[in-house]
Amino acid sequence: MDDPFDSIISEGDDLSNADTVFRDMTMLALSGFVIIVLLLLPWLNIIAQDEATKEPSGSVIVEVLWPDDRNVDVDLWVKSPDDAAVGYSNMAGYYFNLLRDDRGNEFDRTPINYEISYTRGIAAGEYQANLHLYTMDNGPPINAQVIISVVEPDQRARTAIIKKNVVLKKYNEEITVARWTLTNNGKLNPNSVHSLKRSLLRR
Repeated sequence: MDDPFDSIISEGDDLSNADTVFRDMTMLALSGFVIIVLLLLPWLNIIAQDEATKEPSGSVIVEVLWPDDRNVDVDLWVKSPDDAAVGYSNMAGYYFNLLRDDRGNEFDRTPINYEISYTRGIAAGEYQANLHLYTMDNGPPINAQVIISVVEPDQRARTAIIKKNVVLKKYNEEITVARWTLTNNGKLNPNSVHSLKRSLLRR
């Protein structure tokens, strides 16, 4: 006569073996998936880097910096060929975008006073950069530095073509920092640089 406990023990062994096989298969599948992901990661990173470097973030870049301890609002205005002027009240044109509008200490928790505009691509013709002293504190005149750079399409390297220090003396003053001419590939015509005044303000 068969012992009923033997059949119970046999069934328990079968269940335990099935659990072990299921657990092993699950772990093998998970390990295989992790290995595949690890093998693909370097290729995914290379593709992402290539896409990121195909087109620079800006082609013509205009920056202005002024003393960080001054609570004043210096506005950067820029203009590309055959386009409207771009500044705080018109932050995007066909080529230029105003990326950062700094208002001094107002709504600004960063430690620097800085504005930047850049273009999408390079158009041949005359460009212009102006500064406008929108608000003034009770301190002395403002010393501002303007840096104009070009990222040539074939180099993907940023080159400063114009650097100027200007002084803003009074509230609402507008200064033409520079006007310059570029070719289609971003080459500066050195004889084109001047600062003949032309207002860019759009109020």
